[in-house]
Amino acid sequence: MIGELETVVLTKDFPEYGLGRGDIGSVVHCYKSGKAFEVEFVSGKGGTIAVITLELDDVRSMNPNEILHARELKAA
Repeated sequence: MIGELETVVLTKDFPEYGLGRGDIGSVVHCYKSGKAFEVEFVSGKGGTIAVITLELDDVRSMNPNEILHARELKAA
């Protein structure tokens, strides 16, 4: 189960936000159903790129053996 403040990984692309599968965000709110979340995505300097509502099938929990990766954000 995904909870607030958990780090999650996108499972699909969201080109309207410049975000893609594998990008990492933080859950800032869980809806009571447990099937939708507000997730914040930030730049390497900490600036907010987007806060979007995502459903359970749009994200997954991070695995403990995964490593973070940096990429340049393309304009949406």
